[in-house]
This record gives sequence, structure tokens and C-alpha cells, in this order.
Amino acid sequence: MFQTPLLRATLIRRYKRFLADVRLDDGTEVTAHCANPGSMLGLAEPGLRVWVEPNNDPRKKLRYGLRLVDVGGALVGVDTSLPNRVVGDGLRAGAIDALSAYTRIRPEVRYGEKSRVDFLCQGDGLRDAYVEVKSVTLSRSPGLAEFPDSRTDRGARHLGELAKVAGDGARAVLVYLVQRSDAFCMTLATDIDPAYADASTKAKAAGVEILVLGTKITPQGITLGQPLPFDPIATLAFDANLP
Repeated sequence: MFQTPLLRATLIRRYKRFLADVRLDDGTEVTAHCANPGSMLGLAEPGLRVWVEPNNDPRKKLRYGLRLVDVGGALVGVDTSLPNRVVGDGLRAGAIDALSAYTRIRPEVRYGEKSRVDFLCQGDGLRDAYVEVKSVTLSRSPGLAEFPDSRTDRGARHLGELAKVAGDGARAVLVYLVQRSDAFCMTLATDIDPAYADASTKAKAAGVEILVLGTKITPQGITLGQPLPFDPIATLAFDANLP
């Protein structure tokens, strides 16, 4: 759930990566924090309907945060800090079947050379599971979500470090959280970042598990949805009219 009720607005422009000027429905123009370092391809066009979250936190420079974008009636979550909260809640509640046996969930644990894994899952008699979470917002074909939306050397590095974890005998799990209400399948955007796609192929061959999870998105909040099919080369047939 969002901490405060969202307000509808119209996007004027997104700039400097982390700023977005919007016009609230009452006509007021404000600047919102955009917690998304990616390109937001297809989600930053002026005139799009958006939802912002107001706050009265004196520690924050901006009184609004950009949370949702409406694209053709589909809601897309653009706050990249939110997926870790959604997945973390799911892990602690045992709601992610592939990882439901784990009883100890530790966030932000150092691993590899320069990274912190999003979650280290542990349980009696179980191999440790290193879980990395990625936010997926891009879609250029009906029903098909894609990752990444821009080149991500950091993402490729994470795949390499997960591959090393798997080689050492632990479980390494990459969770793609699809923050789109219109997505029924996920693929890799190989044309945007072929190096990431290559790193993904090598990581999977090394034993890294790929898990794609959908979400339920409303102006009240974003919650964990059902697992979605993953097709790294987008050859998987799927029905975009599925409920």
C-alpha cells in the first residue's frame, strides 16, 4: 500500500533522471521526485496520465513522488525502490513458491566483489539462496514486458556475481518483478543491451534461477501477483487477452 493516497496528474516533462514536472488535476504544477534511474522508455512522454504521492516529510526536498504512469489504460509502477519491498514482503510471508521454505530473510547482504545482494534467504537444512531483484517496466509489444530499458553494466555485473554464487554451491535467484498491469510474459531487450542478454545466458547456464513475478497494481498500492512465463528470445506464444 502507498503511505498516502495518490493524486492524479498529467506529466509535463521528466528530466535530470530523477525529476518530473506534473500538473495536478486542480491545475497546480509541481515537481515530483522520480525514483527511477532508467530511461523509462515509453513512460516519459509529455501528456501521459500519472499518479503522484504527496508527503509532508521535512527531510525530503520534494513534496511529491512519481509512482504510477497510465499507458493506454494500463498502470505501470515506476518507483524502482518499491520492488524490493514487494518481494521482501512476499519472501517473509512465504508467498513466493520457489522460495517459500526459507524462514530467515536478510536484506542487503554483501557478496561478490562490489555488491550487496537484495536478499539472503536461509533455512534449516536448505542451501542459502541469494536473491537479486530487478524492476521491469518496459513493453514495446502488447502483453510482453522487457528488461532492461537501457544499458545496464551494473545488471550484467550482478549476473556474473550470481553465477559465481551458483558455482560455489548456493542457490542464486534473479527475480524480475514486472510492474505492469498489461504484461503476461517477459523477455530480454537484446537490442537495447546485448551484453546483458549474453550475461543472462551465461548465468543461466551456470545455474542461476530466473523467476518472473507479476504484480497487482491500483492507485492504492502494488502487491505481488502470479509468476509469469520467461522467454529470453521472445519466441514464446502467449495470449495477450488472458485475464
